[in-house]
Amino acid sequence: MKPRRIVSTLIVLLAALYFLLPLWATFQFSLSMLRGTWSFQAYRVVFADQRFQETFLFSAVAALATIVIGAALVVPTAYWVRLRLPRMRPVVEFVTLLPLVIPPIVLVFGYLRLYNSSSWLPFTATVPGTNVLLVFGYSVLALPYMYRAVDTGLQAIDIRTLTEAAESLGAKRGAILWNVILPNVRPAVLSGAFLTFAIVIGEFVLASLLNRPAFGPYLQNVGANRAYEPAALAVISFLVTWACMVLLQVAGGRGPGRPRARLFSLPFRKRATP
Repeated sequence: MKPRRIVSTLIVLLAALYFLLPLWATFQFSLSMLRGTWSFQAYRVVFADQRFQETFLFSAVAALATIVIGAALVVPTAYWVRLRLPRMRPVVEFVTLLPLVIPPIVLVFGYLRLYNSSSWLPFTATVPGTNVLLVFGYSVLALPYMYRAVDTGLQAIDIRTLTEAAESLGAKRGAILWNVILPNVRPAVLSGAFLTFAIVIGEFVLASLLNRPAFGPYLQNVGANRAYEPAALAVISFLVTWACMVLLQVAGGRGPGRPRARLFSLPFRKRATP
């Protein structure tokens, strides 16, 4: 083996150990709830907790609503900017990157300032209104990831030729977007959707300051009052995130007209020709 390959292999192994050892320590600690033996007692306690079920369901529904709003906002915008307003693309990219440089706590205090119960649009006066405000906040936080994924998907196809071909057949703009553009960027939209889901599931600041029963505040509350259950919740959160990444890999590897990507593929042996 060449020295350069040995060095690169050692660097990869050290990086993997740096990431995997703390995770293994957390998993091992979560199994030691019963003294003298390893068991999944902490996981049984977590899954039996009704608050865990309620908060995870709340965050999952909020994530799905965020994905729908984000896709409905980003796909037409990115398509129109690439088709008709290419000079505005740097401006739109700058706007979509703002949530990465503006702290979420600033965003939520701005929401509370503008949409409190005495304002002209009192979102926080009711529970459904606060939930809507929370989903809007999640949509803003996920905007950079959704826009980047969709814009990359649009870059891989010739949207001008597809649009002109559809218009020559008499298709309207909405039909073109729904029946032509969206199927071609479906892997990119799914990639952005899974990233959005992972972000919303672990988000803490918006849900905590808006006083909503989301999974992030529940995780922080359990971590402040118990010992073994937070380690189990951390492992569960990792598994959810990794599941999203696997789905992202599967969805991202499938393009229009291409077969579905396989997670595990066996080596194919050619038949011997007589």
